[in-house]
Amino acid sequence: MLSFFWLRCLLKMVKGNIVVPEDILSFCCNGLQGSTSPQCTQDTGEQQEEAAGAMGGHNPTEVQMSQLVLPCHSNQHGELSAGQLLKWIDTAACLSAERHAGCPCVTASMDDIYFEHTISVGQVVNIKAKVNRAFNSSMEVGIQVSYEDLCSGKHCSICKAYATFVAQGPPGTKVKLKPLTPQTEEEKIEHSIAAERRRMRLVHKDTLKDLLTRSTSNAEMETRDGSVVVPAEKTRVESVELVLPPHANHQGNTFGGQIMAWMENVATIAASRLCHAHPTLRAIEMFHFRGPSQVGDRLVLKAIVNNAFKNSMEVGVCTEAYDQEMSVSRRHINSAFMTFVVLDEEGQPRTLPMVVPQPGDGERRYREASARKKIRLDRKYVVSCKQTEVPLSVPWDQSNKVYLSYNNVSALKTLVAKANWVLAREKEKVQIYTLEEDKFLSFRIEMLVHISASQAFSLLSDLRRRHEWDSHYESAELVQQVDEDDAIYHVLSQTLSRENKPQDFVILASRRKPCSRGDPYVVAFRSVTLPTHPASSTYTRGETLCSGFCVWPESEEMSKVAYYNQATPGYLNYVTTNVVGLSSNFCATFEACEKFLLKNKDDLIARLQQL
Repeated sequence: MLSFFWLRCLLKMVKGNIVVPEDILSFCCNGLQGSTSPQCTQDTGEQQEEAAGAMGGHNPTEVQMSQLVLPCHSNQHGELSAGQLLKWIDTAACLSAERHAGCPCVTASMDDIYFEHTISVGQVVNIKAKVNRAFNSSMEVGIQVSYEDLCSGKHCSICKAYATFVAQGPPGTKVKLKPLTPQTEEEKIEHSIAAERRRMRLVHKDTLKDLLTRSTSNAEMETRDGSVVVPAEKTRVESVELVLPPHANHQGNTFGGQIMAWMENVATIAASRLCHAHPTLRAIEMFHFRGPSQVGDRLVLKAIVNNAFKNSMEVGVCTEAYDQEMSVSRRHINSAFMTFVVLDEEGQPRTLPMVVPQPGDGERRYREASARKKIRLDRKYVVSCKQTEVPLSVPWDQSNKVYLSYNNVSALKTLVAKANWVLAREKEKVQIYTLEEDKFLSFRIEMLVHISASQAFSLLSDLRRRHEWDSHYESAELVQQVDEDDAIYHVLSQTLSRENKPQDFVILASRRKPCSRGDPYVVAFRSVTLPTHPASSTYTRGETLCSGFCVWPESEEMSKVAYYNQATPGYLNYVTTNVVGLSSNFCATFEACEKFLLKNKDDLIARLQQL
């Protein structure tokens, strides 16, 4: 009976974003889109049912996995090892991907994972995975991980992850994935933003290379008074693993989750050699699998502490494979960077020893780790924080430009996907909708225009021409053309502030063409700060929340143009007493926008033909 009990315990249960009030009229409000931090809650039965409904239980790609944490899954603290959790995450995500693809799938990459809590033996890990969006042969799978205390009924979120899987067809063939149709509001938001996350992944390597190229020569060795100094070489770990059938997936390739678990193991050993204590994994940076390995391969895993900061350390891990005969050189399978901390008895991070790198590659890894830390902090700060926890105008620099652009577009896409818009006024061809949500009041103004979507997109995305149709704009200077899709403008408004001074704004404009059929053209705006354009006593510097245009093609010569604008509580009283005047102003401005588009579309066509 005892053996049967443990056998039952081991079974997997798999089921299948203050706005200056006057600026609302200038159509230029934007802000941050973020996710809330995980919170522990005491769920009632009704709350759990509502949560299940919010997850979209009818989604055919959704997979639910529940695992009881046993001693064999734990580390020296009696807590679930991060490696085991990574295996379960990868398994659930793969099953979800294969439900949609209808064929074998392999893990291509995993986005940053931040572990907010640990899980103890005897608690239950609940994992939900579902496909957010399918592209050509790859798809994004969203994974939510929480734990459940069976005795107290306590539920707590652990992490949220995004993995990319690639469908595998017969040798020499490519699998064309069918599109995924989102049903719920949450699914529509995730589906829309998935295209933006994919774009961020594709430029991730170039972002790192660009920042490291500029920062490597400027970085200096950190000094800390009274700190113990440890040579980095003393933390080096090398281990070999023989890939056996239990380590392989149903395709005969080494299970990606197993490789991640082995990598976490050697990284933990390297971190322990620095601090002479048991470290806790806090984050894994975005990584990509470079190629497969099979049963019979030998995997060589190498780890070393690249840099130790005051309360955290980065460990670099590399995985290579070779076959029994070593007939070819070792194949690079994967590299990852993991962040560890050492917690004291009160659960607070301890001060760590300093690392002295070896000359050459060691010094390079040391400086690169410092640059990666800045990127991680920027990425987490911009992408993951609540709207109310960060300034609306985030400083712009090379390290966070990709993430500010991502946040700018994803904030607008999230607003677009909201379901409870209410028609507030309709005047001829212009419809005005409102959305009251939490402390925000949002507006949507839309109409059909006889212009192609691409032409409207080109005309509306250039803020230097905004004054031609928006009476609240005086001028817009192009400060910096960041890249093909992003530009920063210094905008002067004719609208006076409460201090009876004209307003100015520093605006990041992000453009996106459709990723696939059904997607709109997007032009998103948000405030940033630049050292070259500080606030001036001549103007009142405005900060904005969330706004922009979406343009859907209705036909080759007809488009639906929609403008979205989100206001903060400081504007609600103004709106309450000026609804009629506000609506009239919106309609008048949007009608002027239509005339601008129709007047300039022929000139635009002529210019394009000359190119």
